[in-house]
Amino acid sequence: MKALVLTQYNQFDLQDVPTPTIRPNEVLVRVQAVGICGSDVHGMDGSSGRRIPPIVMGHEASGIIAEVGSDVKNWATGDRVTFDSTVYVLDDWYSRRGQYNLSDGREVVGVSTPDFKRHGAFAEFVAIPQHILYAIPDNVSFTQAALVEPVAVALHAVSLTPIQVNDSAVVVGSGMIGLFVIQALKLSGCGTIIAIDLDDDRLALAQELGATHTINAESGEIAKQVQELTGGRGADVSFEVVGAGPAVKTAIDCVRKGATVTLVGNLAPTVEMPLQAIVTRQLRLQGSCAINGEYEAALALISSGRINVEAILSAEAPLNEGADWFKRLYEKEKGLIKVVLKP
Repeated sequence: MKALVLTQYNQFDLQDVPTPTIRPNEVLVRVQAVGICGSDVHGMDGSSGRRIPPIVMGHEASGIIAEVGSDVKNWATGDRVTFDSTVYVLDDWYSRRGQYNLSDGREVVGVSTPDFKRHGAFAEFVAIPQHILYAIPDNVSFTQAALVEPVAVALHAVSLTPIQVNDSAVVVGSGMIGLFVIQALKLSGCGTIIAIDLDDDRLALAQELGATHTINAESGEIAKQVQELTGGRGADVSFEVVGAGPAVKTAIDCVRKGATVTLVGNLAPTVEMPLQAIVTRQLRLQGSCAINGEYEAALALISSGRINVEAILSAEAPLNEGADWFKRLYEKEKGLIKVVLKP
């Protein structure tokens, strides 16, 4: 089969590689669409330590079952499917507690670390365990289904955060995940949703998708602007979806006393924290890791039109152009948010 392989950092090659051999509990999925995730873009240069070459990346995907393993039940060839990005063990202590995203020994499709390597979906075929499969509704396209994973990431972050009807929220970062968080916050009943970013075009899209106010991070006195929009107190909750020190500080600065700050971005390994501000304002900081059962909700919301995934789609392209699109995303070409490849 053809696969787009990260052969060394910042180097992709379209290669002929063996088609995956499935295990008894797996299915072979013929990939129809696969999204380029921001974590893939950041991983291609080695900075994240989670894309050690050689590796076939790609964890946001959809396709058609081409083969089923001997132990697979309730799935058949021809089924239209998408899948979770987390591969977990069913009898793990965390999985039994309903926290499979935290399970020991968890792996991620299309990721390679010193602990594991699992090839992903920038290829014609990918092997997937049956327990992370989800059926695609008839009215959802393969391209839409390839965007279910980031929608589910956003839903998980919002589900972890204590939100009451008419609460105010700040979202720092209007990239793909931030735009899905904004839509989820609107569905959750937030009355004031403030998007913060450096890109005016992205801020305009954030407003189209549910943000009630936008602030360009270069405008200065961001916290003061947020306070003016929230009764002088600051927001009830905030979400950081960049993964960098300045953005984390902004998310902390913009909330009221007693608020919750949810950290979704995962770019910088470490950041500085304003400890005294966190302690004396009694803030709750929490991380949000991947997905924990939000796939069905994400599919239903896309199917019903309550979550708009097409709005963030920048381009669809064949897999053999993948290296070029990775370069354009890495160089932060203006106007690009999400690219979906078609093997």
